[in-house]
Amino acid sequence: MCGRFLLVDIEKIPERFNVKIYQNLSLRRRYNISPGQPVPIIFQESPNRIEEAKWGLIPYWAKDPSIGNRMINARAESLLERPAFKDSFIRRRCLIPANGFYEWKKQGSDKIPYIIHLRDFSLFAFAGLYDLWKDEKGNIIKSFTIITTSANPFMREIHDRMPVILKREDEEIWINKYEGNIKRLLDLLKPYPEEFMFAYPVSKKVNNPKYDSEDLIEPFNY
Repeated sequence: MCGRFLLVDIEKIPERFNVKIYQNLSLRRRYNISPGQPVPIIFQESPNRIEEAKWGLIPYWAKDPSIGNRMINARAESLLERPAFKDSFIRRRCLIPANGFYEWKKQGSDKIPYIIHLRDFSLFAFAGLYDLWKDEKGNIIKSFTIITTSANPFMREIHDRMPVILKREDEEIWINKYEGNIKRLLDLLKPYPEEFMFAYPVSKKVNNPKYDSEDLIEPFNY
């Protein structure tokens, strides 16, 4: 699964993802992004658009927005079987920019947090789905989920699942709202090549969703 991630290279987002950042979107470096928080996502317009959305997908048909608390991740293997995700998979796919994510490795009775990132710590994109939910007063909440898949051999040393990190050349295919080839889209949801990934243990301060500081990415010895 993916329950925490970080986004620090905010100044590189416009060029990296070919998006325009509008004045009403205030981006800042984040070292401990947690479920329920507003997060920038990218979806297709002309040009591509970036907006904030709440982490935890609320299907448009939901009666209670609290369902989003259970929808922070979507398994790639069952997207077409889950009513909460099927429609978004077909019509509302997005990119979630990130510099890395955290996962917890079981060591005896303990759980040790690790940070996982690309070897050069560069920006990448998780594959995501988004939806628009409207309350009785007509207020709209945009929300999203991160798609997960089976872990590659590198990640399997830490956890048996991992978020889908898209190859750069596949990002535009993923958010192309006119792409109707289901098999082609599903084929993008594979474990990222392990040779490009790196990981090390970090402080348990990351367990606190209110703690968001640069020292979270410093190596920590247990």
